[in-house]
Amino acid sequence: MYWTLELATKLEDAPWPATKDELIDYAVRSGAPLEVIENLQEIEDEGDTYESIDDIWPDYPNTDEDFFYNEDEY
Repeated sequence: MYWTLELATKLEDAPWPATKDELIDYAVRSGAPLEVIENLQEIEDEGDTYESIDDIWPDYPNTDEDFFYNEDEY
C-alpha cells in the first residue's frame, strides 16, 4: 500500500467518520483512481471506524508548511 498526496486528496470529501467498506464504496462512487480503491482494500479490517485520512495515512501533510519552503529564506 502506498499513498501519495494526489491519491489521498480523493478521500478529502469522504463521509468521515467511516469504516473501510464505507470508504471503498465512496471511492468507487466518486470515481477515485483504482490505486485509491486498492489501497483501501489492503487496510487490515478489524471493524475500525476512521475519523480522517490521518488514521489511514499517518504521514498525511495537513499544514501549508508541509507543502512549501520558507519563502523568507530566499
